[in-house]
Amino acid sequence: MLAYCGLDCAKCVGFIATRSGDPRELAKVAGIWSKKFNAEVKPGYVVCDGCKGTGRKSFYCANMCKIAGCCAGREFATCAECPDYACLKLREVLDNSPEAKANLERLRGK
Repeated sequence: MLAYCGLDCAKCVGFIATRSGDPRELAKVAGIWSKKFNAEVKPGYVVCDGCKGTGRKSFYCANMCKIAGCCAGREFATCAECPDYACLKLREVLDNSPEAKANLERLRGK
């Protein structure tokens, strides 16, 4: 399942931990993300069914991600369809995730 930004939700540790249904896995990911982002990430903040679904979304995706709202509002399946590709909103993701960039570039036919 490809997110709007090109990240593969199925490979996301938060998505995987959510699917496991194991609170210990969510706590483990919360600990990893707390260190990585130098912020308190609670296990409940990790819970996510993917950004395109109608289910639960991680705290970041539900409250801070500007990409999903932009893409959905413009009725794009991913940022690859956007004439403003790659805008400043998307640049941070692409700069930190070569896989997301490769996924979107593939969709763009490049």
